[in-house]
Amino acid sequence: MHSSLVRLQNVFGFFTTVAFTVAVLVALSVVVSPQTPSASIALRNVQVVKGRPHYYSTTKEEYAHIKFDLEADFTSLFNWNTKQLFVYVLATYPSLSPSSPPSQAIIWDTIIASPSQQHPLNPLELLGLSSAFTSKPPSGTKSKSKAKAAAAPKPKATAKPGVLSVKNVKPKYQITDVSGKLASRSNVTLEVGWNVQPWVGALTWTMRDENGWGMWKGMKGGRSEVFEMPGLKGKKAETTVGTGAVPKGGEASPVVSV
Repeated sequence: MHSSLVRLQNVFGFFTTVAFTVAVLVALSVVVSPQTPSASIALRNVQVVKGRPHYYSTTKEEYAHIKFDLEADFTSLFNWNTKQLFVYVLATYPSLSPSSPPSQAIIWDTIIASPSQQHPLNPLELLGLSSAFTSKPPSGTKSKSKAKAAAAPKPKATAKPGVLSVKNVKPKYQITDVSGKLASRSNVTLEVGWNVQPWVGALTWTMRDENGWGMWKGMKGGRSEVFEMPGLKGKKAETTVGTGAVPKGGEASPVVSV
């Protein structure tokens, strides 16, 4: 007869094997979930300033402050194995040296949690003990709280996660360059990217139209039109983008609120 310790080891080994097998199946099952993300990003205005971009900066340098409009639909990226989605906006601009690759910098990002993350499961509710661990209001305020609850409007149904619609977004991070100069840079673009973080399995990153695989289609759109950094005039110079031609460096104009 086996000892109790050997039996416990066998049970634990069987449990870990089953758990690992289930995790692998869950991670592989997402390939049958269709993905059709789409996004549209447009420049609102760009401003080039010379100063200290960070509180710890010791010297003054040129940095860009870019605002944009973003419309995106990432609902197809959420499935049974999605924990959260990391979305970011990437600015790409050429380097001063022709032999160097283009420079890239993230100017904005956000995290979209899955519904299970937004409303986590309470184990006490499964055991029917949630009421026992919640504080009860005084008896004198019971009727008032009921009246307020009845008068309060009912919340609307929660929309599907992954839909973004923002206008005139301020950047979280300013663009700087190792050379300290950004004015009059041409061929600048904004690009939307994403990273799916699953419960189990590997991380998946942005796929473009030309990089689709199976039921996972590449993202449609997600790139802005090419624009130029304005020239630095005095303390600051700013370019506003509307429905006309692509702005050129040095053609600064006041910001127009839309």
